[in-house]
Amino acid sequence: MLTLESYALGAWQRGAGDERILRHAATGEPVAVLGRAELDFAAMLEHGRARGGPALRALTFHQRALMLKALAGYLMDRKETYYALSGATGATRTDAWIDVEGGIGTLFAYAGKGRRELPNDTVYVDGPTEPLSKDGSFVGQHVCTPLRGVAVHINAYNFPCWGILEKLAPTLLAGMPAIIKPASQTAWLTERMFRDIVEAGILPDGSIQLICGGVGDLFDHLDEQDVVTFTGSASTGRHLRQHPRIAARSIRFNMEADSLNAAILGPDAAPGSAEFDLFIREVAREMTVKCGQKCTAIRRAIVPSAHVEAVTQALRERLARVRIGDPDDDTTRMGPLVAVDARDDVLAQVSRLRAGAELVIGDAAPFQADGLAQGAFVRPMVLLADDTTIGAPVHEVEAFGPVASILGYADLDEAVELARRGAGSLVGSVFTGDDDVARALVLGCASHHGRLLVVNREAAPASTGHGSPLPGLVHGGPGRAGGGEELGGIRAVMHYMQRSALQGSPSTLSRVCNVWLPGARRHEDSVHPFRKSFDELALGDCLVTGARTVTLDDVEHFAEFTGDTFYAHMDEAAAAANPFFEGRVAHGYFVVSIAAGLFVDPAPGPVLANYGLEHLRFLQPVYPGDSLRVTLTCKQKTAREGGDHGEVRWDTTVVNQDGAVVAQYDVLTLVARQA
Repeated sequence: MLTLESYALGAWQRGAGDERILRHAATGEPVAVLGRAELDFAAMLEHGRARGGPALRALTFHQRALMLKALAGYLMDRKETYYALSGATGATRTDAWIDVEGGIGTLFAYAGKGRRELPNDTVYVDGPTEPLSKDGSFVGQHVCTPLRGVAVHINAYNFPCWGILEKLAPTLLAGMPAIIKPASQTAWLTERMFRDIVEAGILPDGSIQLICGGVGDLFDHLDEQDVVTFTGSASTGRHLRQHPRIAARSIRFNMEADSLNAAILGPDAAPGSAEFDLFIREVAREMTVKCGQKCTAIRRAIVPSAHVEAVTQALRERLARVRIGDPDDDTTRMGPLVAVDARDDVLAQVSRLRAGAELVIGDAAPFQADGLAQGAFVRPMVLLADDTTIGAPVHEVEAFGPVASILGYADLDEAVELARRGAGSLVGSVFTGDDDVARALVLGCASHHGRLLVVNREAAPASTGHGSPLPGLVHGGPGRAGGGEELGGIRAVMHYMQRSALQGSPSTLSRVCNVWLPGARRHEDSVHPFRKSFDELALGDCLVTGARTVTLDDVEHFAEFTGDTFYAHMDEAAAAANPFFEGRVAHGYFVVSIAAGLFVDPAPGPVLANYGLEHLRFLQPVYPGDSLRVTLTCKQKTAREGGDHGEVRWDTTVVNQDGAVVAQYDVLTLVARQA
């Protein structure tokens, strides 16, 4: 039997007194002993702030991303260790895949996003420059920098691996240290993975700590630079959110809580249709995966009144085929709940639901599977709601297990209203083959949901399902669901950073942001910028080209060569009738092409490739006879960690003979490092 320890101040520490025996969900056998965590919580916070924070902030976003990638690979090599322990939590191999490889996959996803979407720097420039003066000498720029505190992550029992990794990924990428507090019921699995994270030696000292046990007076020592995230019951979350320290210091608190998620069957999805079958499959799956212990599980099946009987019968037949038993048996489809007290709570909540509904599938009683008398087993249960009014049990009570309720509706307006009565959900889903129905239901429900999945026969083969949070999409929801957001790609990273509005001269803010901003000083010398290596280039290095006059022959040749014979380029009368032009105009892409001809240095050199344009805008027509010149300015440099080249972004401005800007865009090139 394992004795769980906390990891604090760089060392493992065993709890003392008040021992709690954690038991196998299927057999009831002891798995681990959890003692009271006698930790110096103030010192833990200070350790993270003084050691972990500075070490993480000294790294660039790309360096942190590579750290996440290395950690993900290390954990993936040890995944079978976590699978072996997952059965004791009640999870089948399929259930554990979501927890183990889903969590590790989130690390990989954020590692990739960090390198693709964030700069290889320690500051994130957020949005374009805001002009604050007529002459451009005073501008504004938003930036994001890491908070100087510690992120405290309080997690639920249902995903002991994914729960810590999906929060750690954006936290560490932002440059913020973390303290993890797993739920006690499954803390042995979290502790095992955490030991591997520590032993990997990839993360800086002080960047992560673990509390196995209660949080004691931890909250009393939080300050305005700290962040708290909570996943669990709404009642516990509300209690923590109302802590005097949270309120007094305006400490960021992100909550993901109970959610009466709904799946809506469209009126077009009649029995026998592909969408009807998909709906039945998804409701049954969401009821039985993890034994229904998912914050994203379907709790309410909202169906056309005419199809209530058919839905009930189809679910009865499908759920009857689900084998319940030992989660370590490969033939088992649904294991037990996480613990006996969790089972008893589910049955108690079903009793509350029955005050306004009839139990039509399953029975509200403990169930002995595979001769495991001490296991926390129940059968899937479906109720038919008799009372669907505001405040009815079906809209207020969550049985956190394999339980769902069927609600009938007369029309789309009523379906939307029923979904909204959940008072805020993490996720909802719509099953319909009619895109107009999809629009009506999605737009009607979106205000009350953090995520909405639309399923039809086209999307189903690739769909990740109703209950699967994804790294690139927001995970969270309004109202009852907690009012928070997790994941969502780089949006999640910003939870752990402070957005600041900077004001000053363009040149000063360019130095602060490490990005050349419009209006900042440029540096033009005798060396063409394309002759400089990545390391030699400086922000603001620029080239002002000579001029080229556009002729009518140029326009007609480009049209013939490319096949782009749009009338504005070829027909003087038609072009003049256009409200935007005075006559025939040059192609926008011809302007871009001749601009390249003006600024490109053709000889082999440090510039290896042009791999794209961004933010291209044609701001004024170019007519035959106009004379164009280009100003090319080194705007941003992004080094490739461990590579022999980097990315250089060039501000490209094309003006005519009057100095009016006719085209503006960024050119992206790959440039070799110093030889």
